[in-house]
Amino acid sequence: MSTPENKEVLLSVRNLVKQFPVKGGFFGREVASVKAVQNVSFDIYKGETLGLVGESGCGKSTLGRSILRLIEPTSGEIFFKGQDITKIGQAEMRKLRRNMQIIFQDPYASLNPRMTIEEILGEPLEIHKLTNSKEEKLKRIYELFDLVGLRKESLTRYPHEFSGGQRQRICIARALAVQPEFIVCDEPVSALDVSIQAQIINLMQDLQKELKLTYLFIAHDLKVVEHISNRVAVMYLGKVAEIAEGDDLYAHPKHPYTKALLSAIPVPDPTHKRDRVILKGDVPSPMNPPSGCYFNPRCPVVQDKCRVDHPELLKVSNGDVHMAACHYPSDAPLPTGLHK
Repeated sequence: MSTPENKEVLLSVRNLVKQFPVKGGFFGREVASVKAVQNVSFDIYKGETLGLVGESGCGKSTLGRSILRLIEPTSGEIFFKGQDITKIGQAEMRKLRRNMQIIFQDPYASLNPRMTIEEILGEPLEIHKLTNSKEEKLKRIYELFDLVGLRKESLTRYPHEFSGGQRQRICIARALAVQPEFIVCDEPVSALDVSIQAQIINLMQDLQKELKLTYLFIAHDLKVVEHISNRVAVMYLGKVAEIAEGDDLYAHPKHPYTKALLSAIPVPDPTHKRDRVILKGDVPSPMNPPSGCYFNPRCPVVQDKCRVDHPELLKVSNGDVHMAACHYPSDAPLPTGLHK
């Protein structure tokens, strides 16, 4: 998928930081902090899907929720349609959330088990005062149910009476109820069977075209991300390691970490042989990240400079969107004597 031609920026993240304090001792003082998101910057264009991938614990979901201020960022700026939403109050932010919604990973945990589906879909309409009567509200609920491919006869049922795929359709309908422009999709298909995943992905793509939506799509499955995303950002230990057009990143990865992730994608043909990049060791603790490049303890092409200087996210090709945070991206000459 290619990036929309007009490239109108809908959302800009600048130097976003989120740290969680770790308290201990007799008085419960802060003794350390978990550096979940560290100086992340990127743009999301109107009408596109930006895929966000990385290992568990790299800060993907924290980044997505910080953008919506479901958890408050420690520092940084978030511009939505030119407005810095980190500087507005809770009342104004609540109104703005009509334009910024989220689809959670676990559809069952995100639905109130004591409410019927009609009540769940009607709640955001009431909060934002989008309907003037019960009849108008019910008509809108019927439209939402039809939009996500469910039958209106089941509106009086409770969440536990639906399958996992149906529950995720309900969550999508709830997100669409307030007619948002931007949706954070926090691993929306990872809890579903493979066949159901395909149905939900196709539904989300159809809705994006029909309603002109913009997605931040967070996922582990690199094949799913490749299918749905215009551009892809790779995160490692709270930082963006690489960002590029989807086709370019999958065909020409520049960062060693991106190469390792792509080499781990399962191939359905057992006779197909390829070079795997096996990373040694575990992901460092976000409470005590390594000096220099955060990836240097596991990097197969690490050099002395990598252990001292942290690389900036810079352009690594002739295009204007392929960027990598690496001192020695693959298209740059490697240092003399480097052991491959």
